[in-house]
Amino acid sequence: MKVAGFQINIVWHDRMANHDKIRRFAAKAAEEGADVFILPEMCSTGFSMDTSVTAEPIVGPTPTLFRDIARETGMTIVGGFALARAKGRPQNVSLAVDREGHDLALYAKIHQIAILDEHNHYDPGSKPVVFSLDGTAAACFVCYDLRFPEIFRAVVDKCAMIMVIASWPASRQSHWDVLLKARAIESQCYVVGVNRTGPGGGLQFTGGSAVIDPLGNILAHGGKHEGLVIADIDPVKVAETRSTMPFLKDRIPDLALRS
Repeated sequence: MKVAGFQINIVWHDRMANHDKIRRFAAKAAEEGADVFILPEMCSTGFSMDTSVTAEPIVGPTPTLFRDIARETGMTIVGGFALARAKGRPQNVSLAVDREGHDLALYAKIHQIAILDEHNHYDPGSKPVVFSLDGTAAACFVCYDLRFPEIFRAVVDKCAMIMVIASWPASRQSHWDVLLKARAIESQCYVVGVNRTGPGGGLQFTGGSAVIDPLGNILAHGGKHEGLVIADIDPVKVAETRSTMPFLKDRIPDLALRS
C-alpha cells in the first residue's frame, strides 16, 4: 500500500483556496500511484477557534470534497475538518472515505489542547475508531492525541497503521519529531504523521510530516515546505516485527490500578 501525505500550507480561513490546493496535490498523489491520500487537521480552514468559519455539516463542502476526490482518483482519503452538529458544539474530526467515495470512519478528537483554548470551542470525542484500509487495520488520531500513549495502546492490538493528522506548531516541532517515532516503536506498527506548514492564526508551522515503520525508521519525511510525503506500507512487516520482538505481550495494562 502506498500512502501519500499532503503537507499543505493552509490558507487561513479560505476554504476555496485550500480545496483548490488539495485537488491539485491529490491529482499528483494519484499520478504517483498512491492508494491513500492523507490531509492535516482542519485542512480547509486552519486550526481556528472561530467555529462560525470552521464548522460544517457531514454533507458540507470539505467532506464532500473528500468523497469527490476519492471517486475521481480511486484513492482512499483521510483528512480533518470541523464537524457541525445538531446538538452540542462542533467537533474536531478526521474522516476516512473509501475509494468509491463512501464514508469509512469518523473520529472526533479526544484530547483537546487547553493552552490554545480548544476545549472552550469544540466538544471532545469519546473513543478511538479502527477501520479497514484495503484490508489493513488502521486508526487516525488528531494532533494533541499524539502526546497520550494510552490512546495508541487502546488500538494497537488491532492496527497495522496509525495516522496522526495535525496542526502542530513550530515552537514544539522537536516534540512532534520524537513522539511520532516513539509511538511507532512502542506500538510496533506504522505511524504516518501529516502536519501542516506555513503561518496561521498567529502561529508558525514547519511540517515534519513523516512515514515511520514499526522499528522506528523514517521511510519518508516532508521537511519544512509544502508538498507530498510518499512511502510504501507493508502490513506483513508489522506481523514480522511483533513476532521476532514480541514486546507487546509483556504489557501489564492494569499496573496503575495495583496497590
